[in-house]
Amino acid sequence: MDFDWSVIPDALPALLRGARLTVLITVAGLVGGTLLGVLFGLMRTYGNRLLGSLGFAYVGLVRGTPIVVQVMFIYFALPGLLGVRVEPMSAAIASIVINSGAYIAEIVRGAFLSVPRGLEEAGLAMGLPRWRVLAFVVGPIAFRRMTPALGNQFIVSLKDTSLFIVIGVGELTRQGQEIMAANFRAVEIWSAVALIYLLLIGVLTLGLRVLEGRMRIP
Repeated sequence: MDFDWSVIPDALPALLRGARLTVLITVAGLVGGTLLGVLFGLMRTYGNRLLGSLGFAYVGLVRGTPIVVQVMFIYFALPGLLGVRVEPMSAAIASIVINSGAYIAEIVRGAFLSVPRGLEEAGLAMGLPRWRVLAFVVGPIAFRRMTPALGNQFIVSLKDTSLFIVIGVGELTRQGQEIMAANFRAVEIWSAVALIYLLLIGVLTLGLRVLEGRMRIP
């Protein structure tokens, strides 16, 4: 079968709309996921037994189930349990928040545990409250160390948005499927979809490399 280049320009507007929705879901989900991950990461690292157990249960539950099961549960099961209607976009963003939050929690925990204990003890010995020690002494070093792992998680979450095709979210993969179903040009359409994903991840990777360079300790 010949590769028909003319198919791609016709499909590009719809694919770009899907790409914009993919970026929106990723950004919104990762903002919430980062906040959730930092909270549970600190709970697991510095919390009491109860908080540590809650963090452990959350991380274990989320990491032990696929994200596609999580989004299906939020979209199909929660309405039955709570009697409320969940929009596809809300379910998609919530899934990224919950899923990425569990992995980011472990990244945060590992980064804070990697900082020498003496720095924290020195800050406390100077009379600083514990929250200031974590925020201004331990935190900056831990953030530098977790940046590469966070970048990897951001890329994984961006690609995970393609799974939301199962609940009808019109992101990039869904748009590609609908166009391909209409013109039956699978090679051209999926090549274009793959290229757009590569461009999105390339831009994200470049931004993360710049951030890592700025955060590098001389």
